[in-house]
Amino acid sequence: MKIKDHFLTQEIFEIKETETEGVFKTSPIPSNISKYYESEDYISHHQDSGSLKEKLYKFLQSFNLQYKKNILIDRIKKNSRVLDYGCGAGEFVKFIEKDFKTFGYEPDADARQAAKSKTSNVQIIADINLIQDDSLDAITLWHVFEHIENQEETLKTFHNKLNQKGLLIIAVPNPTSYDARHYKEYWAAYDVPRHIFHFSKKGMENLISKNPDWKIRKIKPLVLDSYYISMLSEKYKKSPLFWLKAIIYGTISNVKALFSNEFSSLIYVIEKR
Repeated sequence: MKIKDHFLTQEIFEIKETETEGVFKTSPIPSNISKYYESEDYISHHQDSGSLKEKLYKFLQSFNLQYKKNILIDRIKKNSRVLDYGCGAGEFVKFIEKDFKTFGYEPDADARQAAKSKTSNVQIIADINLIQDDSLDAITLWHVFEHIENQEETLKTFHNKLNQKGLLIIAVPNPTSYDARHYKEYWAAYDVPRHIFHFSKKGMENLISKNPDWKIRKIKPLVLDSYYISMLSEKYKKSPLFWLKAIIYGTISNVKALFSNEFSSLIYVIEKR
């Protein structure tokens, strides 16, 4: 499938299935990939602008933050050590800092500074090697794993940093959801070339099952993602009533997913073996 970078450059990329069934990769990957993040509108890296899109994002985000935090609270003890990998501007680490000993890893200097400005209790780092091996109870990646090209190496690093029975929690968009199939090449969560990989539910299960060091313990939905992704997709299609159509198709996607479990975004709770 050929996909346009609707967000920034309007360049065309192709998505091809990898040797792992259900895992797809964007092609080609630009050598200067960092330039594709250079926009004030890139939601992970900017400060409050007051735009309608951002206000909606922040509204949905407040519910998602609590939902994500509850996943941790249900599985690890209070004051456990948690690393948010790819913490962006620091919303999640700020939200959980009172409950856990929290760290944030962020390679982008501007986003890292934004995260540091929001909290004084969280250690924000640019090098994961500053974290001791076998020291973490959980590592979270909220829509970050799809941005990582060297995934096998990164998974090994995570395995080293987690303690026995530590949790790796990965949230990624699902290209086999109803909204993805409905919007096709306009589906905002393809977000090429920033999203290097694309994981169907089966694809993530296949990827993890290939590695005996991990076991998927639970798969949970991110229900609100379908609305935000649908809104962006409708805007890419230049729909005049983008917000209304986003509500309609986001709801259809979630209702269908109640029976298929193919939600717009999925959270994989993975345990270290």
